[in-house]
Amino acid sequence: MTTLRQALRQRISHGPTVYFAGAQDALSALLVDQSDFDGVFSTGFGISASLLGQPDMELYTLSENVQVVDHMANVVRKPIFADADTGYGNALNVARTVRAFEKAGVAALSIEDQISPKRCPAATVTSLVVPMADAVARVRAAVDARQDPDLLIVARTDVADPGEALERAARFAEAGADLIQPISRTFSTYDDLVRLREACGRPLSLQLMEGTWMAQLDRAQIESVAAFATYPIVTLLSIVHAMQANLAALAAQRGAPMGALPCGRTTMADFKHLIGWHALEERQASYEVGPAAKP
Repeated sequence: MTTLRQALRQRISHGPTVYFAGAQDALSALLVDQSDFDGVFSTGFGISASLLGQPDMELYTLSENVQVVDHMANVVRKPIFADADTGYGNALNVARTVRAFEKAGVAALSIEDQISPKRCPAATVTSLVVPMADAVARVRAAVDARQDPDLLIVARTDVADPGEALERAARFAEAGADLIQPISRTFSTYDDLVRLREACGRPLSLQLMEGTWMAQLDRAQIESVAAFATYPIVTLLSIVHAMQANLAALAAQRGAPMGALPCGRTTMADFKHLIGWHALEERQASYEVGPAAKP
């Protein structure tokens, strides 16, 4: 039987492009799993916000990140692409990080070349990166640490200079990275992505975030250079917007009969269905013994 990892590795070689949606907890992962997306991306930006209520500055630990991803893996059937940040230290820490995520069941994970602790480039003005040699060592350590050769290693570079990004991408590929992930800030056009793809000889992994030029690429452009295309924080920002709007309206109505709210809500019946309530009840009932059958 083909495993999720084997199927994902085959797709990055032969296509089509795999589209992921971000999730920050088990519930959002379950909703992505039930959608038409191909897989789940465990966004570190979202996990930091959901778990700690704090920005993505690598405040959460490896074990906290892996625990969230483990909960995701327990409820989804589609492949998980995990955000493993910087690997949480030096090459030895990166190796431990890879083994932990592999054990949790992910099909792919990304390692970036920022200093540790990092700052998410989507929210900060500048990103500080480790020297080239250290960045390459992280990738080598990640590749060497995996037990399953089908686990995909995505190497991300956050360098600001396009020329250096091209060089790092090529070195990451030589070190064994399966995909290369740029950030929007480094490049500015589709042609830049084509050059990056040619320089590293690996398919790209693109993060398509609203407000960035990459999110304006059309499907043909995305699929010509990328094996992974991810919408990392759509679920997080959708939840925040809906909760803020409804809480404000509900607070204004306090003490009065509950009226209409700005954002629609799922019904309790639908929620119980999506969360698997009835299936779990049936399973529990199958183990219960009636009073007449007890010895």
